[in-house]
Amino acid sequence: MPSGRNLRARVVGIVTHPAGEWPVIAGERADARSLVLAYAAPLVGTYRVGMARGLLGAIVSWAFALVGIYLAALIVEKLAPTFKSSGGLVPALKLVVYASTPVWIVGVLNLVPVFVPLTLLAALYGAYLFSIGLPSVVHTPSNQVIPYMFVATLVSIVVFLALGLAAGAIAGAGGYSGI
Repeated sequence: MPSGRNLRARVVGIVTHPAGEWPVIAGERADARSLVLAYAAPLVGTYRVGMARGLLGAIVSWAFALVGIYLAALIVEKLAPTFKSSGGLVPALKLVVYASTPVWIVGVLNLVPVFVPLTLLAALYGAYLFSIGLPSVVHTPSNQVIPYMFVATLVSIVVFLALGLAAGAIAGAGGYSGI
């Protein structure tokens, strides 16, 4: 798990040369707390806080994004045996957290509506990063990588959309009126 000063190096590494970075990530000792608090939490803020309306919306969106990461990782962990992969929460969190990096980086562009479609491109790149990481992190056989990536991506989209709608309903952000 990268320290604060190595956060930038990890972000650059996972985005620019993922095939070399995933084996390093796979070999690192990590726990759920460090993955979420030291890596995901600072980066989620670039995406969620930048687009939220008001302090309450920012806090709720940020918290729900972290919950979404955890839920997506739980699902990835439970799917592992189906795709002949080794399971475990920490390896699943590594995949979800690090593959989400591009979405969090371009999330700040949501402040300028014309750039919002770039988030979709970043999400596609995140799915690619996920597929590159599967063999290294959870030892997915090559013939199972694409199906595993596809199913995990679809499930993650549903999780994040549902939590996004819930956050909007609670905080009154987006098209929802305040509660």
